[in-house]
Amino acid sequence: MKVLVTAGPTREHLDPVRFLSNRSSGRMGYALAEAARDRGHDVVLVSGPVALPPPEGVEVVDVVSALDMLAAVSARLPWCDTLIMCAAVADWRPASCSAVKLKKRAMEAQLTLVPNPDILAELAPKKAGRLFIGFAAETHDLLAEAQGKLARKGLDLIVANDVTQPGAGFETATNIVTLVAPDAPPQPLPLMSKRAVADRILAWAEAKAASLPPRTPDPAPRDL
Repeated sequence: MKVLVTAGPTREHLDPVRFLSNRSSGRMGYALAEAARDRGHDVVLVSGPVALPPPEGVEVVDVVSALDMLAAVSARLPWCDTLIMCAAVADWRPASCSAVKLKKRAMEAQLTLVPNPDILAELAPKKAGRLFIGFAAETHDLLAEAQGKLARKGLDLIVANDVTQPGAGFETATNIVTLVAPDAPPQPLPLMSKRAVADRILAWAEAKAASLPPRTPDPAPRDL
């Protein structure tokens, strides 16, 4: 398979010093890229800002913002068979970004935000037989939220985790997830390393891909 993985947070800058972001460390996405590589797949990793070394044998595309990530994933989607959208993309960004540091005395008390695009929803019309795998990091109503996202975005699998559980979620080497697919009961997994979780996800993707008819390659772009 040709596997496109996203990882890490995005940063949505207010000025050159300040930004909106989240607690994602990128560990789960990097574990997925390494697992896919070790299982013999070609891998491209689109990574937000993280403090992790780039995996050997994996093409890494560094991005900063949600709009950067959308552009990078869109450009590489025609290449891939499987998209694993593990990045914790910011839902909102400042309405404007100053080219210079904003002084506190000049800043308004309220920050105007605008929504970022939902990358999986944006790419859904271009799915064209590819496997789309998403993640749902939740604090409550885990299965209901995951199943809603699965249906709304037309995903083949969503990996749901309750980030309030000890050993799960951000900044840990372990995770506790439930695999939710439209054609099977939810499959809860016990506490395990993020690399072990990655191997379970890749095993699911390999089995699913083997059950599908071969995908027609995207046509080569025409010269204008």
